[in-house]
Amino acid sequence: MTYEIDRTWIDFYKELAERLLKYKNNREELIENVKKIYVTTNIRMPKLEKNHQLVDIDPFTVFGLFNKSAMKDSNKIKILETVAEIFNINSEVPTNFESVPTINTMNATYYYFLGDREENDIDNLWSLFENALAYAKNKKYQQKFMKYFDMSIEQKGNGRNKVTNGLYWIAPEVYSSLDWRTSQYVYETEKISDKYINHNEKIPNKISAKQYLKIVKQLKEYLSSSDTVMNSFVDLYYEAWKYSQEIKDKNREIETSDADKDVEVVNYWTISLDSQETKWREFLENSIIALGFNELGDFSTYEDKKQIKEKLQETNDTDRSYNNIANAILQFTHEMKAGDIVYATFEQSKVLGWGKITSEQVYEPNGEFKNIRQIDWKEQGEWTTPIKLKNKKLYKITPYKDTIEALNDIFTTSSEEDLGKEQIKYPKYSSEDFLNEVFISEQHYNRLIQLLEMKKNVILQGPPGVGKTFAAKRLAYSIMGVKDKNRVKMIQFHQSYSYEDFIMGFRPTETGFKLHTGAFYNFCKQAEQDMDHDYFFIIDEINRGNLSKIFGELFMLIENDKRGSELELLYADEKFTVPDNVYIIGLMNTADRSLAILDYALRRRFAFFDISAGFSTEGFKEYQEKLQSPKFDSLIQRVEDLNNDIRNDEMLGEDFIIGHSYFSNLTQVTDTILSNIVEFEIIPLLKEYWFDEPSKVDIWADTLRSAIR
Repeated sequence: MTYEIDRTWIDFYKELAERLLKYKNNREELIENVKKIYVTTNIRMPKLEKNHQLVDIDPFTVFGLFNKSAMKDSNKIKILETVAEIFNINSEVPTNFESVPTINTMNATYYYFLGDREENDIDNLWSLFENALAYAKNKKYQQKFMKYFDMSIEQKGNGRNKVTNGLYWIAPEVYSSLDWRTSQYVYETEKISDKYINHNEKIPNKISAKQYLKIVKQLKEYLSSSDTVMNSFVDLYYEAWKYSQEIKDKNREIETSDADKDVEVVNYWTISLDSQETKWREFLENSIIALGFNELGDFSTYEDKKQIKEKLQETNDTDRSYNNIANAILQFTHEMKAGDIVYATFEQSKVLGWGKITSEQVYEPNGEFKNIRQIDWKEQGEWTTPIKLKNKKLYKITPYKDTIEALNDIFTTSSEEDLGKEQIKYPKYSSEDFLNEVFISEQHYNRLIQLLEMKKNVILQGPPGVGKTFAAKRLAYSIMGVKDKNRVKMIQFHQSYSYEDFIMGFRPTETGFKLHTGAFYNFCKQAEQDMDHDYFFIIDEINRGNLSKIFGELFMLIENDKRGSELELLYADEKFTVPDNVYIIGLMNTADRSLAILDYALRRRFAFFDISAGFSTEGFKEYQEKLQSPKFDSLIQRVEDLNNDIRNDEMLGEDFIIGHSYFSNLTQVTDTILSNIVEFEIIPLLKEYWFDEPSKVDIWADTLRSAIR
């Protein structure tokens, strides 16, 4: 088997290695060529020496120029195109780097700067480079290779990751990378049998040449065996890279649903610097931002704020809440994204610069900052702000247009980079798009629009799996005409949700109590500044909250004929109003037996719209026809029969039928996919419905399974 991997980089990197070898005794010319790369590409040259006065360089660091973890592929390609021209490389310039390991952006030189490195450090690296290429061709150079391997890896700033990555770049048929991705895949996943690898072995960072060559030999034996379809170290690294991506995706909290996954929104952030001089200089020189908290390891491995807070409390032996810090870490890891605008601030009155995020969160185990995002700093200096800024580590200011405008006014930017310009191009979304994706009839859709316009407040109610959340967001987008996620806010009520969470209230701080505004208050203030556009506030599980307690005095203001009326708030000497352009959509699961009868005040102020299973709608029929799957068709027929049984059950009824969303959004149909829906979604639901009739559950389970046999 041959892996479908783009291996263009191999020939290019190997040819470049041979070209670089000629500069071993002519490093002055190599330095001039390196400088020429950045002049030609118009990319800012990284810091390669103290005060940027480059006096010497090794060949591995030259490779590191375009193999940095946070570097965009477009910049890698731009540099490599220039490298090809300067060094007369004939091989095709690579454009794909999935099987190429990278090194920490913050630690991209293989030597320490003048004054901190030993006299022969760079010479040793050249000797390792030369003998590694020689050993790749002739095993008689093994002893020399081992000698300089051990010398180079013991140098300050070097370790297993960097040195083995460098060797892999120049001869991937001989040397394996042993960076964190490969080590994780080889030693932690048990994908490689114990007969090849000792999974209990702890590989040191300062690994010896003898240990390294032993592991390389073990991996070669595995790759040449019948136990794998992989054939080379490139295949192995590609698998390790894929595995690391899967783990990262698995651990990533996704804040959006399918309803708005294709909506791109530019968010605005402030990042507060603890040290105005040191951290800001490092951020600028390395084109990054970071929060610190290296003791947490990889931010992406934490699932929620609770885990982060517990780890910080344990590590620092304190009962401090760490609530704001935990929230900042989750936002930095999961919510911030490429294209977002960041303002670097100091104290509460100074702005040091602004830039655009260019990468996802990157974890660098050996970096000074272990969790970073790459950023393109646009302006730097020192400005005094006309407003008082939040003194938070990371703060999302997207909802506060006055704050953004005040910050933008202090910069003098070109028209191309004008921060005041509209930054977002929203996808258009029409009623036709809604009907193609949400399986209700056009008649019901038009009636729903009329209800929302008339009452301003609507509750979508129905059994589980009918796509209420999806429908709510798509409904908002269809009315707006675009998928503007900034004008849609979704929260979830629960038994502990309070007025203080929804409107405002006092919360404890380290020095006392402070008045905080809630989700609905902030949303109304945002909508009030943009009365030309509609805003939609969606409340999931609306019947789970204590509505009178949560809405308080605002229950009256949400009525259609009371919009624009003012009322003094409980905790503030402030007149508050619910703007006319705010629509409230509540979601309610009618199958929830545990809920009390809804408050009459809620029923009077909301229109109720039933959403049922859409198996018989034209939209679902078209979707079903496109899948072209007899087994899918058979399963849907069985589910419709099951729903008839549920409807006729005295203890259940229409509110408990199985919805269509369990079967939606499939691009292909396999036995495994259908089986997973049946076994892990529908059958557990039936066990809840007929907990006292296990034989009935068994009958329907067999019926559903038979449809896909």
